[in-house]
Amino acid sequence: MNNNSNFYKSVFALVIPMALQNLVNVGISSTDVIMLGAVGEKVLSGASLGSQVQFVMSLILFGITSGASVLVAQYWGKGDIRTIEKVLGIALKFSLAVGAVFTIVTVLFPQVIMSILTNDSQVIEEGSKYLRIVGLSYIILSINIAYLNIMRSVERVKISTIVYLSGLIANIIINAILIFGKPQMGIRGAAIGTVAAIFIELLIVIYYDRKVNDVFKFKISFLKTEDRELNRDFIRYSGPVIINELMWGLGCSTVTAILGHMGSSAVAANSVTQVVRQLAMVMSFGIAGAAAIMLGKTIGEGNIERAREYGRKFVKMSIVSGLAGSIIVLIARPIAMGAMRLTDTAEGYLSLMMLVMAYYVIAQTFNTTMIVGVFRAGGDTKIGLIIDVSCMWGISILLGFIAAFVLKLPVMAVYLILLSDEIFKIPISTWRYRTYKWLNNVTH
Repeated sequence: MNNNSNFYKSVFALVIPMALQNLVNVGISSTDVIMLGAVGEKVLSGASLGSQVQFVMSLILFGITSGASVLVAQYWGKGDIRTIEKVLGIALKFSLAVGAVFTIVTVLFPQVIMSILTNDSQVIEEGSKYLRIVGLSYIILSINIAYLNIMRSVERVKISTIVYLSGLIANIIINAILIFGKPQMGIRGAAIGTVAAIFIELLIVIYYDRKVNDVFKFKISFLKTEDRELNRDFIRYSGPVIINELMWGLGCSTVTAILGHMGSSAVAANSVTQVVRQLAMVMSFGIAGAAAIMLGKTIGEGNIERAREYGRKFVKMSIVSGLAGSIIVLIARPIAMGAMRLTDTAEGYLSLMMLVMAYYVIAQTFNTTMIVGVFRAGGDTKIGLIIDVSCMWGISILLGFIAAFVLKLPVMAVYLILLSDEIFKIPISTWRYRTYKWLNNVTH
């Protein structure tokens, strides 16, 4: 009983701050949607589609830092701070390179990017305005994400909540002034608000590192570290995760693009539905993050039997969390429909999309806990890539594309197919978990 009590105490000490952080992140992403939704459907669709670029970039950065976290969590269990500093340096170098590439492409070619996502000329114009400004923050964002995710792996999770909450408050205030003030800046105001919030987050990160961080103080020398064995380990475990997150992110953007070519009403309804999905998943993502940290640390300590026991408990927690998320979607459905100013067509889509999302979040919670939490904790990163790519690209996107552009099925039939991948993942994830091939100590 005492072991159970200690386990759940440790889990919720991690889950609650991470869930709050996820909730704040939902607030950040939904601020533009809610405020621009009051301006008009085309503006809302432009910002929603434009934000797909940052979404894809954030997933790549998450892939880099998740792969790094495989090493960090286990070396944290070993008490090897010097190696953790080296891993942070490697992760930051990769993250800065990604941020620089996305900045250049987004600022120079916003209309090309928007044309890929939609064929609506007005939405392309609005989205291009948004991208030209938001792209200026991507390098700063890459620093914030890399640093905060590494701190999370050494059980310093509260700072992320503080940073992102501060960013959310700044974003809301600046958005309100610029979107609705005089002169009304509309979508440009939303973009400026996002950029300003990210810079404020960086200032808090710098203060934390200099004045508060009790694990290490960042030094430029971290970026110059040469450790061939550690570099090989980083590439070995981060490589599949980066590709996995990239393919998953591109898959989500492809789903959005397919819907984008079926009309702005489908895009607007999906934008609102995705915000509700993120809200319903905040606790689930926290549980997956806690699983990665606690299992990784336990494996690094060499306690394999305890790691097996923890794995079983996280599976049960994922099922309960998924059911809770489904209930949240059903509760939010009438609220979202009443709050947004949508056309009758978009409102009809939104009503049905919410029902689809109610079962989708249950499956996604289970798979996320397995792939992002349990498997990555033990260095089993390749399996996530295989599961995500095969089910998403090989089944749901392929069939969804055919349904939309060859068979020309109705929007909701296409949507149902596009969101079928998580259902197909469940038996594969369950099989892999039961083999225990994910339990590996990757430290030296």
